[in-house]
Order: sequence, then C-alpha cells, then structure tokens
Amino acid sequence: MGLDVTTPMAGRPTPRIAHLLGPAFVAAVAYVDPGNVAANLTAGARYGYTLIWVLVLANVMACLVQYLSAKLGLVTGHSLPQLIARHLPRAGRLAFWAQAEVIAIATDLAEVIGGALALHLLFGLPLLIGGLVTAVASMGLLAVQSRRGQRPFEFVVTGLLVIITVGFVAGLFVSPVYLPDLARGLVPRFAGSDSVLLAASMLGATVMPHAVYLHSSLTRDRHGHAPDPAERRHLLRATRWDVATALVIAGGVNIAMLALAATTLRGVDGTDSIEGAYAAIVANLGPAIGVIFAVGLLASGLASTSVGCYAGSEVMEGLLRVRVPLLARRAITVVPALIVLGVGASPTWALVVSQVVLSFGIPFALVPLVVLTGRRSVMGADANTRLTATLAWAATAAIVALNVVLLGQMAMSLA
Repeated sequence: MGLDVTTPMAGRPTPRIAHLLGPAFVAAVAYVDPGNVAANLTAGARYGYTLIWVLVLANVMACLVQYLSAKLGLVTGHSLPQLIARHLPRAGRLAFWAQAEVIAIATDLAEVIGGALALHLLFGLPLLIGGLVTAVASMGLLAVQSRRGQRPFEFVVTGLLVIITVGFVAGLFVSPVYLPDLARGLVPRFAGSDSVLLAASMLGATVMPHAVYLHSSLTRDRHGHAPDPAERRHLLRATRWDVATALVIAGGVNIAMLALAATTLRGVDGTDSIEGAYAAIVANLGPAIGVIFAVGLLASGLASTSVGCYAGSEVMEGLLRVRVPLLARRAITVVPALIVLGVGASPTWALVVSQVVLSFGIPFALVPLVVLTGRRSVMGADANTRLTATLAWAATAAIVALNVVLLGQMAMSLA
C-alpha cells in the first residue's frame, strides 16, 4: 500500500492517493483552534506534563471517529446530519438542530475570541475590534469556498494549518521537552477535581462535534458517491491516509503546546490566561518566539472560525433542509462572540468554558455516527467490523463517563 497507486479502475486511471488528500486537513483545523490553545496552555502551566495522556487518548479517538465520519459520507453519498434527519420526526430534528446550534455558538465563541486575542497581542487592537476584524477576514476565507469550490478552500486552510504548526511548535526549539517527564505524563491520572474539569475541556477541544458532522460532507463533496467496490476501496484507503496524516499533525501540535507550557510556564504567575502565557513566552523565550506564537494563534482563529461556520451551515441544511448562504450565516453567528468581547468577560475563561460546552455535544455526534456506520442497511459491506464497533463504542462511553464526572464536580462546586 503506497501513495502512488495508479492502476486502472472502473475504466479510468485511479488518482494517486496523494492527490486525494485534503478533506481531513480541513477537519483537522478544528483540533488546533484557539480553544485548544487555552486548554493546553492552562493544563501545562498548572499541572506540567500530567495531562499529556488526555491529548494522546483524545487524538486516537479523533482518528477513529473522523475516519468513520469520512467513510459514512463516501459510502452513502450523504452527510451525517442528512442521515440523522431521516431517522427523526420533525420535532426530533428541531431539537437535535437546537443542541447542534448551541455547540456551533460555543465553537464560534472560542475561535473569534482567539483571533481577537492574537490581533491584540500583535497590534494592540481592542478585543471587540479584533473580533470584528476576525469575522470579516473569515468571510473572505468562506468566499473562497463559495465562489471557487472546495479544493481551493482546502489549499487555503492547509496553508493556514502549516502556519499554525510553526507558530505553536517553534518555542520547543528554544526550550526543549524534558522526555522523562513527558513519558510519565502518558500514565493516566488526575491531580484533583480541577484537573478533571480541565481534562474535559481538553477533550472538548480535541474531539470536536462540528468536525464530526462536517467530515462526512467534505468527503462526499470531494469524492462523490463511489458505487464501484474497487474505486470505493481505493478512496477509503486514501481517506485513511488523509485522516492519519492530518490528525497526527494536529495531535503533535496540541502536545507541543502543552509541553511548551509545562517546560516554560510552570509556576509562572499569570499564565492561566493566553495574554499571560504570551507575556511569559516573550520573557522566557524572546520576542521573536512570542510573535511567531501570536501569528499561529491568529491563523488558528481565522481558519477554525471559517471551518466552524461551514460546518454549521452543513448541519442546518442536513437537519432542516434549509440552506443559509455561508456569508450570511457568518454575519449572524459571530454576534454572541462579539457580545462576550464587548461586555469585557475574561477571554481565556470564555475559551475554556466553551470547550466544556463542546464536550457535552460530543455524544450527540458520536452515538448516531457509531450506530449508522454499524448498520448494513446504511453501509452495506462497509459497515463497521466487530472490532471497529467495539472501539467506537468504548470511545463514546469514555467521553460520556468523563462528562458525567464533570457534571458531578460542577454540582459539588456550586453546592
């Protein structure tokens, strides 16, 4: 199995696998959004390498669920929201869409705030103005998808992913990881109730509901429905390469962020906010690394808010059969984030809370995905094997269990 398969199939040359990559790189942007930055920097600054295992486990689960979503779209020719809508009455579709919209708002909140913070750090712009600039710039990215199609949009988003990777990894070349501590962080454990809340936030920032919904649409729109078995096998193989490559990069960036905080920010005052972490990075690693970090944060906010808006549009169309133009949806969904910035709420606190909200939306995406990909009536011969189904249900159960623990911790803290 290589990246240069070119044997004829279905009467025409088969594209090389490398030419079929792209949809997963769009989905992967959701895994390195500003919510990840807040959660990972906070985890590293407070607990060192202790929660590295959460990122590793979450990334493994992300690879599985993103592949299942991509496979669903490729095999059926329909998106996950479209298939969910087929199995729900109208009231059920409305309720499902309502919770998905709450998740979309939480997603947009994190991404617009991240872009605003980056512009504040780079140019001193007020946060509200930075949020408006981020929203307008994201409209430009969405215009690429609307007017030029998915492939150019994939190229633009992948370019931003490269900038994100450089921005968040560069600091480790100045302050290398201490490998023994990193290895100890792979052992699952918590460090008190606050670390459980943070772990849920990290999980919500890593396994993203809107990316699960969107990936099925991305592969459907890029590759179309593949009824020919040989062609479908080739596309599924390409999809596995696509998902593995994109999410290994995204997972590595997340681990690098936590490791940078654990190495550079541990015990430093004020590092529980992105602004404080940025100041500590500049003080400890130099202004050049600080600027590179802020540029990575800006690219993260721009790319992820565009992808999030794209996902929200696909969810609405799939569940309600209502198509709202991407630019109009962008103008509407940015309002809650601008309100949060306008009232002066702590940006980092809002980012972490938004990731906790996202963690509660994950089961609503995962349970239908695992059910549908396991049904032969939907997937035919490509339905999940027993092993795949077991792993998928185990991942879903683990996420739900963590959310139950989180609810208990929050209830105790409010009592």
